[in-house]
Amino acid sequence: MAADAAETVEIRGALARLRRVTGLPVAFGGLVEPGRQRMRISEFSGVTGLALRGLAVTSGNGLGGKAVALARPCAVTDYSLSRQISHEYDAAVAEEGLRSVLAIPVVVRRRVRGVLYGALRTAQPLGDRTLTAAVQAARDVEQALVVGDEARDLLTAARPGAAHTGTGPGAGPGAGAAAGSGAGWERVREAHTALRALAPRIADPALRAELLEVCGLLTSGPPQRSAGQPVALAPRELDVLAWVAAGSTNAAVAERLGLRPETVKGYLRSAMRRLGARTRGEAVVAARRAGLLP
Repeated sequence: MAADAAETVEIRGALARLRRVTGLPVAFGGLVEPGRQRMRISEFSGVTGLALRGLAVTSGNGLGGKAVALARPCAVTDYSLSRQISHEYDAAVAEEGLRSVLAIPVVVRRRVRGVLYGALRTAQPLGDRTLTAAVQAARDVEQALVVGDEARDLLTAARPGAAHTGTGPGAGPGAGAAAGSGAGWERVREAHTALRALAPRIADPALRAELLEVCGLLTSGPPQRSAGQPVALAPRELDVLAWVAAGSTNAAVAERLGLRPETVKGYLRSAMRRLGARTRGEAVVAARRAGLLP
């Protein structure tokens, strides 16, 4: 799934949540076009007509354009009569029958990436509770976009290294890393840990699978056990062990992965048992020998 398609999915989900939490009958929104000072309304929930579909909103114009220009939430009690906004889009808003409207920008790294709208078909104040819930819906989108951006950045950084490590089919970066500096190999380990931490937070299944595939490229190659079947760890066991290998305590691992400390201990015990290890350190060493960690 392309980045803009994944972002559109996040906008769509946020609109459904916004209506459910606030009780607003209408929600719509869209993304700011890359390299342009305008956003296009593409996603809708509760809309009855076609007037707003595909509407291009220029930065500074109308309520949404004001939210884009100021990078902050904006609201009006009666759209067509408001003196706080310009009125380039009155016809489309009136055709849909909207009166009270709020517009919440989705801001990532100081850049507005999209706008969420909520609206009533009556002219009445929307209230602080409604505005707070709408802002939270936008914050959820922002967090999801940050995760997606970080994941793509890590994938971009990891691919060139993966392409130049190893010496044959199926070889991981272990061979190249052996000839490199300890600091360089430590960066590989940090990237692996960061990728594994991001993967569960990625809503896009294609991007999540790609992240985990790159994680495999960053490990030290195929398992190296002299007898028996290659050891395998469950994804969460490997997530926990990757953070343990980075020096994190159980409490820190729990916070990073959004788990309870007791759950982390359970995953760690299970991983140690599978690896035949008696301590955390032995488990990390065994996982690296088995090609499960870089």
